[in-house]
Amino acid sequence: MKRLNSKSGCAVEVTLSVMGGTWKPIVLFHLLHGTKRFSELARAIPNVTQRMLTLQLRELEEAGIVARTVYAEVPPRVDYALTDMGRSLEPVLTAMRDWGLGYSQTQGEEQERLQVQSVQARCVA
Repeated sequence: MKRLNSKSGCAVEVTLSVMGGTWKPIVLFHLLHGTKRFSELARAIPNVTQRMLTLQLRELEEAGIVARTVYAEVPPRVDYALTDMGRSLEPVLTAMRDWGLGYSQTQGEEQERLQVQSVQARCVA
């Protein structure tokens, strides 16, 4: 598992060491909606490789954020769900989603404004 003692003394560093990166927040966000099988997560996050998804789930399990349940069936079935500690990340994850939506909208408006200016500049010349 990644370090729990931060070099900077900042708790944000600890949080990022547990749930940071490209894929972990996305995996956690999908698990907010309930228990998922590996294949469901893989379909929900199409750009993640199977190896990377497995690695991220193992790290989250080791950190006590995700619980893995293996069923003795043929074929074997494995479910992933948030633990209570994982569920406590819900406000953080929804705040990240909301911020991302707002940022995307702002950046989209800025890109639109720049395109209009560019077209206007070409029309003036």
